[in-house]
Amino acid sequence: MLSSKAKYALRAVVCLAEHTEDGIWLQTGEVAEREQVPRKFLEAIFVQLRDHGILESRRGAQGGYRLLRQPAAISVADIIRVVDGPLALTPCASRTRFRQCPDCVEIGLCRLQPVMQLARNAVADILENCSLAQLAGNKERPQQVKAKPTRKQNPHIPETKRHGRRGSNAPMSQSMRSN
Repeated sequence: MLSSKAKYALRAVVCLAEHTEDGIWLQTGEVAEREQVPRKFLEAIFVQLRDHGILESRRGAQGGYRLLRQPAAISVADIIRVVDGPLALTPCASRTRFRQCPDCVEIGLCRLQPVMQLARNAVADILENCSLAQLAGNKERPQQVKAKPTRKQNPHIPETKRHGRRGSNAPMSQSMRSN
């Protein structure tokens, strides 16, 4: 699940992206007020993003923060990885911080890893292909991000099990069908 910290970070960098063309520096207090983010929390987020090369900062009355790169060159995935870490649901499915799960006996025999990798790939495909420029361009109500279909059929799951009711793969009994 996306943390509140990551949501705040995304809202704040989109605010900065909206002002990239102006070339102005925005102060933490101004961004915090615009985006309804606690100022102290935002200060820590901005330092983290600065330390990872997403933002640059300048001290003084005319100082503040701004994006280090163009908004089109920064993806939503970039921000989430800095703030929340890998996009994968399990460490064995991560591309950036791969490691064997602590409770895994043998990774080569794991039945969950392939599906976790598919989930990670689907999420990454959307988040890596959505830039801050795209989010900043949708000022009224963000439209759905158009992504290439990434759903791949798992050949190990029969078609009847893919579309079961409420996760149940068992056939309905005669008594249940008559109700």
